[in-house]
Amino acid sequence: MTKSDFSEIEKRLAYQFVDASLLKRALTHSSLSGANKVVHDLERLEFLGDRVLGLLTAEELWRRYPNFEEGDLAPRLNELVRKETCAKAALFFEVDKYMRLSEWEEQSGGRQKKAILGDVMEALLGAIYIDGGLEASRGVYDLYWTPNLEDLSKSHKDPKTTLQEWTQNKKLGTPYYEVVQSEGPAHAPAFKIEVQVKGFDPATGEGKSKRAAQMDAARIFLVREKIWTENE
Repeated sequence: MTKSDFSEIEKRLAYQFVDASLLKRALTHSSLSGANKVVHDLERLEFLGDRVLGLLTAEELWRRYPNFEEGDLAPRLNELVRKETCAKAALFFEVDKYMRLSEWEEQSGGRQKKAILGDVMEALLGAIYIDGGLEASRGVYDLYWTPNLEDLSKSHKDPKTTLQEWTQNKKLGTPYYEVVQSEGPAHAPAFKIEVQVKGFDPATGEGKSKRAAQMDAARIFLVREKIWTENE
């Protein structure tokens, strides 16, 4: 990668690296490392960037939706940090042009693979965090995630909605939610709620509000019956 290449992607990110090796590493896919890991790839930076993205997203949601409960915020956060969303961000910044891939990965269409694009975008956020701190990462976040946050997050379907749509499609009626336990002081309640679906064993969820417990019960049912995965 030449200096001009660094310059072009830095323009897209609106961030100039102090340590350019971090940028190079964030753009280097593990397919180049080989068995002996001679080449430093993006994996450690991706691990960090995933957490940076989660923090920035949680803060933005917390500020933007002051009346939302945890059960409303969590599915939106999941949608905003999922690999597909990160891949969209990578294409927005034209990261695909600068990724360093093995010849085999290149020939197999690696530059179009959502998993690789998402990993590289997370690695870039991690690299910028190490190089310039949280505010530098926030600058990149504000270029893509912040202005598109509502569109990106509204496409999610929460567990209750997904379960109700599924039961309706199967002609099983509407899921029934029953409070089976309520405890704790008024300022810090804890609920256990059971969701019942005709022909299936009930599933029990917990939460700090009835809505959060209902969401948890629906999620547990969906995962148990293999209708949903934990990554939805």
